[in-house]
Amino acid sequence: MKKLILYSFACLSLVGLLSGCSSKGGNSSSKTGIPYADKKNKTSGAFAVATKYKRAPGPGLIPIEGGVLVVGGSAIEVPGVEPNIYNYKRQVTVPSFYMDETEVSNTDWLEYLHWIRYNYPEDSEYYYNELPDSLVWRRALSYNEPYVDNYLRHPAYRDYPVVGVSWEQASRYCEWRTSRANEFILREKGILTDYKTLAQGNSGRGKSNTTAAATPKPDKPFNTDAYLNGQYDDKGKNAPVDYNVKSGAATTTAGAAAPAKGGQPRRTATLEDGVIMQPYRLPTEAEWEYAALGLIGNTEYENINQNKIYPWNGLGVSSASKKTRGLIQANFKRAAGDYMGVGGSLNDKGDLTVPVLYYKPNDFGLYNMAGNVNEWVNDVYRTGTFTDADAFNPYRGNYFTNKQLSDAQSGKIALDKYGNPIKENAYSGKKLSWAEKQALAKRADSISKSTDPGTAVTAYQADERGYRDRQNKLLNEEGVSLVNDKSRVYKGGSWNDMAYWLNPATRRFLQQDDASAEIGFRCAMTMLGAPEISTAGKRNFKQASPKAFNPKR
Repeated sequence: MKKLILYSFACLSLVGLLSGCSSKGGNSSSKTGIPYADKKNKTSGAFAVATKYKRAPGPGLIPIEGGVLVVGGSAIEVPGVEPNIYNYKRQVTVPSFYMDETEVSNTDWLEYLHWIRYNYPEDSEYYYNELPDSLVWRRALSYNEPYVDNYLRHPAYRDYPVVGVSWEQASRYCEWRTSRANEFILREKGILTDYKTLAQGNSGRGKSNTTAAATPKPDKPFNTDAYLNGQYDDKGKNAPVDYNVKSGAATTTAGAAAPAKGGQPRRTATLEDGVIMQPYRLPTEAEWEYAALGLIGNTEYENINQNKIYPWNGLGVSSASKKTRGLIQANFKRAAGDYMGVGGSLNDKGDLTVPVLYYKPNDFGLYNMAGNVNEWVNDVYRTGTFTDADAFNPYRGNYFTNKQLSDAQSGKIALDKYGNPIKENAYSGKKLSWAEKQALAKRADSISKSTDPGTAVTAYQADERGYRDRQNKLLNEEGVSLVNDKSRVYKGGSWNDMAYWLNPATRRFLQQDDASAEIGFRCAMTMLGAPEISTAGKRNFKQASPKAFNPKR
């Protein structure tokens, strides 16, 4: 119990932890001795370094300290169940990452739809494409019609997990959430124009007409990739100082912030500043299984003192705690036809789904990692994935893309009508030469035919989803497999599944453009820097600081 309390405290304290890139040494280069740009050194052309970066999870996320996992190791062999579901058992390493505390709820999805309708009121197609398929509730021999109209929108289900969402829709939601969360952070910090000033500028009713004139509404919504590429010109009062432009040399634009003290202009934030979050995404299958199992609570000094077959301890599905003894610990179908138990003493307190914060979380602090709804993960399905995949961060589904360039000289990327980057198949497995890049932008269709070594691009396979896919390649050649490159894994069990599917090692698949009343999702995010979440109470090597250089000695 003590180690669980310590771990929980570490998670709560995460926001104050350094990532390991900060240094107690002088704010200068350890290799050239030249001082970095900061409040004391405002020299034009000085190199700015984020020496005070603090790592913290994005909104809704829980830190998951990674480690070794035996994928499939918790699976139970059940008579009559297809063997290839549980016969993959292999030791792999899952890096530390972040995962949503809960499944994405109906309210979360309605927020997404609201944003689309507000920003694109005339674009009915955009709104329609992101509507969940509410017809997943219809059954020929069930009276589920009330859920068709009510499940997504009625406040009775506002905290219930969204369903009827395809893998493709879930992935687009992750992209949208990334830009909304980053925009909120940047506006709250004043790096972008803050919301109040922006609203005054749009309405013209602010205290100062000059402020309104200086902050017009951007022509397209904020997009993280476009902003990082310098294609979203909005600088708030706290935008970083630009030491790469001589004082007074910058031209004033409509979106430009006032210069910093000393006349130095400001710039947009960059990835190097450490304020932009990593993209939200669907978790990989290995990440999901690792997080669901939650063995962190049973681990001490690298020894796992008790394994699990569910996200909780024990062989059964009912609670052993004094206050909840006998209650079912997840929302699932207990027996054929038994979805909720006997009236007067309902066993899992749910008929269909239940609120996303119901039941006890697992030892990572994640809710409903078993039951309620199955959850989409990022991987393409293959029975032999964990036999083939790499031992570090295993994943099948790589389809490599680049942001399409609109101007190879300036590096500007092409944006669609919503301000999102247009993606194209990756055309090389390595960095192209400058000549290759320019030629590709001008004559993309003729590059592969060129005999000039300065402009030719090596043939490259952007789609690696079937890499080392020996088993399913053979099956597809014989025409007996339903599995293809659009078959995506879902895991976790649902309100309509028996207890077997609550085991984190079990896996099934569905086409990425299909949806179900039993499948929802949650998001994840890559954790950068040191894998250890908290060093409190742990032995560590001391991180030294670079020695200061004195050129006058």
